[in-house]
Amino acid sequence: MPKPLQYRSGSLIYFQGDPANQVFILQKGQVNLVYQDIETGQDVHDLVQPGEFFGVKSALGRYPREENAVALMDASIMAFTVPEFEALAMANTRIVMKMLKVFSNQMRRIHHQVSNLMEKDELLSPEAGLFNVGQYYLKNKRFAQAKYVLSRYLTYYPSGRNAVQAAKDLEVAEIAIARGGGGDKASVFAAPGSAASSSSESLTDTAKLYYDAVSLISQQKYQQAYLGFKKIVDANEDAEYSAKSSFEIGRCLFLLNKFEDCIKYYTMMITRYPKHPDLGDALFFMGQSYEKNNRKDQAATFYKKILSMPGDEDDGTHIKARRALKALEE
Repeated sequence: MPKPLQYRSGSLIYFQGDPANQVFILQKGQVNLVYQDIETGQDVHDLVQPGEFFGVKSALGRYPREENAVALMDASIMAFTVPEFEALAMANTRIVMKMLKVFSNQMRRIHHQVSNLMEKDELLSPEAGLFNVGQYYLKNKRFAQAKYVLSRYLTYYPSGRNAVQAAKDLEVAEIAIARGGGGDKASVFAAPGSAASSSSESLTDTAKLYYDAVSLISQQKYQQAYLGFKKIVDANEDAEYSAKSSFEIGRCLFLLNKFEDCIKYYTMMITRYPKHPDLGDALFFMGQSYEKNNRKDQAATFYKKILSMPGDEDDGTHIKARRALKALEE
C-alpha cells in the first residue's frame, strides 16, 4: 500500500545519488528539485506543486536519483513502490499521458543542451539525441544512467547509425558498474589493448548479416528479414547469432500473420534451446498467436507460464503477459 509521509519545511526528501525505489506524489505543500544543468553547470530548480509526481524517471529506470528533493514548506507526500505506481498508471491513462508529456519536454530540453554542447547549429534527431545523452553520462562517469539510456537506445534503434558504438559504450558502462569505485571507473577508458577495447573488435560477417536483418524488421520488410535470419540459422557458423536468429525467425512469422507457423517454430526452438535468453518473449509471441487464432484458453496458459518464470516481475515481458492475461479475463 502507498505510504503517507510528512516532511517539515527545509527537510531533505532524498539526495542526488540515493537509491531510487519509490515514486512520490505531493499532496500538500511545495517541493524543490535541485539538479545541475548539463550545459552550464549551474543549479536548476524545479518546483513540484500539489498533485504532481516526482522521482519517477530514476525509479522506473532503476538508476540513482539525479537531483536533491527538498521540502520548501511543510509537505504531505504519498510514496509508491514501483509496482504500486505501475498499477496506478495502468488503471488511469491520464497519469500515463501526463508523465509522457513531462518526459517528452525534459528529453527535448536535454537534446537542446547536448546540441549546444556539441556546437551544432541544428537540432538533433530523437535517435541522435538519445545516443548523445548516453555519451554524456558515460563521459561524466555516471555509469548507471549511461547504461539505462544506451540500453533504451538499442531497444528503440537496434539498427540505428550509432547502434554498434552504443553497444560498445553499454559494455563499458556495465564493466564500470561491475568494478565499482572511482579508480576503477576511470580505468575502463583505457588505451587500446584494454578489456573494454579488445572486446570491441569489428563485427563478424555473421553479426553484420544479423543486424542487416534486424534493420529490415525496423523497415517492416518482414519477409526479407525472415530470409536473412534463416540464412544465418541454416549456415550455423556462429552459435550466438544462430540462437538469436532463431528467435527472430519466430518474430517475423508473427509479424507476417503466420500465427500457426509461429507457434510451430517456437515450439521447435524451445525444444532446441530450452534456456534461450529470449524464452519469455517467445512464449509471449506464442500466446499472442493463439489469441489471434481465437484460442484464448491456450493463450492464457502461455501468459501464466511467463508469470511463473523466475526473474524480475517488473521486466517488460512480465508486464506484457500480465496485461494480456488481464485483458483475456475481462
